Amino acid sequence: MAIVDVRILVEGASDVEVVSKALQGLALGSEYNITISAIIPTTNVEIAKSAAAGADLLIIATDADRVGRDLAERLFSELGEMVGHVERMKLPLGHDLEHVDVELVRKELKNTLVRAGLKSLQILPEYMALRNQLLDLKGRYDGLTDEYKRLHGEYEALSKAYDELKAESEKLAEENSGLKALLENSKNVYRVEEAWKSLFPAEPVPDEAYIGKAVEKLGLTGRVIVGQGYIFAEDGSLVDELLRTVYLSIAIREEPEPKPPRPEPPKEEPPARAEPAGEEEVAESAEVKPEDIEGLLKGL
Repeated sequence: MAIVDVRILVEGASDVEVVSKALQGLALGSEYNITISAIIPTTNVEIAKSAAAGADLLIIATDADRVGRDLAERLFSELGEMVGHVERMKLPLGHDLEHVDVELVRKELKNTLVRAGLKSLQILPEYMALRNQLLDLKGRYDGLTDEYKRLHGEYEALSKAYDELKAESEKLAEENSGLKALLENSKNVYRVEEAWKSLFPAEPVPDEAYIGKAVEKLGLTGRVIVGQGYIFAEDGSLVDELLRTVYLSIAIREEPEPKPPRPEPPKEEPPARAEPAGEEEVAESAEVKPEDIEGLLKGL
């Protein structure tokens, strides 16, 4: 348990002796868990502020007469916000230690400490309510801190992405501006649709990206530029050559593959003629003589 720091403010040095004498009969540490850290003899407000700043409890011990009451009220209003709690204590009239009832001072001091404790208990519910409110606000603050960190991370990521997109947009805008200037300042500029329809009026206009791909494949990069619905070429014949090649490529790609030929059925061999029995086979290599032909004619 923390020790309560109590300081006592009196009017002069004689009051210090009176209060010190009264404190000798009190076991404040064991009974109240408090310590009297200073007894300050002054009527100067600035000195009192310096000496009392930071105390848990400040007891203003002045005489019970009108002067003492006025001084206590002035010090109370000036020092109320500098310490945890301020309590007024009335000292008996007279400053001669031999004629002051020390026991009466001791009793008044104890009563002052009890009053301060009771007043603290009265504000305890308010303190607990404020404490709970503080804890609730701390929880909300911690949640908002985490949310801030998350949003800050998202903001950093979005800022980085924005910078990248901005740089890319500026680059594309520069390229687009250069291309538009090139197209506007060039005479050999043709609209893709018009150039295509002039060659193939019945065919749909192919995609611009497909034509651009053909420019790369044909090695015409730099000589032919395709973009934004236009074709730029050093020579108008290149445009016709390019579009005819594109048309041929599309036609070949769309032409159906030929079907393989059907196999012909095998031809049937005619049956061999039967040779008459008893006839001799004639040799293919037999030699025909002239006298044989003459004999044959005579027989006829």
